[in-house]
Amino acid sequence: MKIWEKDITPSRFTPEDRAFLQKALELAVAGLGYVSPNPMVGAVVVKDGEIVGTGYHRQFGGDHAEVEALREAGHLSRGATLYCTLEPCSHFGKTPPCVNRVIESGVVRVVIGTMDPNPLVNGRGANMLREHGIAVESGLLEEACYELNESYFKFITTRLPFVTLKVAQSLDGKIADAAGHSRWISNEQARRLVHRWRWQNDAIMVGIGTVLADDPQLTVREEPGQQPRRIIVDTNLRLPLSAKLLNDEHVAKIIVAIGENCRERDKIAEIENRGARVWSIHTSAAGSLDMRHLMERIGQEGIASLFVEGGRRIFSSLLEGRFADRLKCFIAPKLLGDGIPAFQGLPIHSMSQAILLEKTRWETIGDNVLVSGIIRYSQ
Repeated sequence: MKIWEKDITPSRFTPEDRAFLQKALELAVAGLGYVSPNPMVGAVVVKDGEIVGTGYHRQFGGDHAEVEALREAGHLSRGATLYCTLEPCSHFGKTPPCVNRVIESGVVRVVIGTMDPNPLVNGRGANMLREHGIAVESGLLEEACYELNESYFKFITTRLPFVTLKVAQSLDGKIADAAGHSRWISNEQARRLVHRWRWQNDAIMVGIGTVLADDPQLTVREEPGQQPRRIIVDTNLRLPLSAKLLNDEHVAKIIVAIGENCRERDKIAEIENRGARVWSIHTSAAGSLDMRHLMERIGQEGIASLFVEGGRRIFSSLLEGRFADRLKCFIAPKLLGDGIPAFQGLPIHSMSQAILLEKTRWETIGDNVLVSGIIRYSQ
């Protein structure tokens, strides 16, 4: 994961401050895919211009970055400066409050990348440090520190997952040919990258159309990461019992979201007997799943980041409901003519209603182009 930054550092910070917090950012990234729904955090302890302790949040429920860094620094932390990418926590969770350890360590200054919007923290950590005579400054590399934990920030403030749409399309905007076949639009390098993104997210989601057309496994195979949960949107429970994802060693991580009026009781029982779970979700007047109810249910599950791989109905309904946050779109040098479009039925009738991408990035992945950006909706 690349942490991008702009040179917006407030003038009160020195180049050395920037370098030390940049080191903390680089450390924090090592927690990607292992700490959610907690944030990724890195910390560095500096004494007399030298790094004497480093740490990062390694896994959910484990020691926080500040605790690791201060433990490594030991007695050298007295009179030192602590650099951390996120405000130290001030509440009991899986571990005791980090601020207590910071206060006990004897550091005299704490530099924070960004404040923690968690209602249990949200300035309290910084204030507790100040009350004990520790100088606290924040806002250094703030944009990069925010981007590092964009999923966490949305989840902790809304209890909804940060949703990334992954689209692989032809030059003429098709995600499958006229017969519904999508293998393979993107190239091998792009598909390998997708495996990395899978383990970096808490869950993958696809619609039943994608399962029926491709019979995907939706597992991590090309990268050495942990397996995410797999969510299948299947209003009428058309999922075949022979589907690959119901017959592998990771079936316990399967969630099938069905409509509240689905009466396939025997099939539900069989799927659950295999170790998967079936959720009953409200349906709209049109008979499709209520996306808000589904997103809320996913959030209640503690899923902070959701990686959506298709198909067009899922993409479009998430955009229409304004639940999608980021788009990653592979564009392959192919024309499919009468194929299946990536998006269809969006209520957009003029340029002023267009959905925009901000912080857009372009890069080449072999002969594919990857376009990514944050989704911004019209007012």
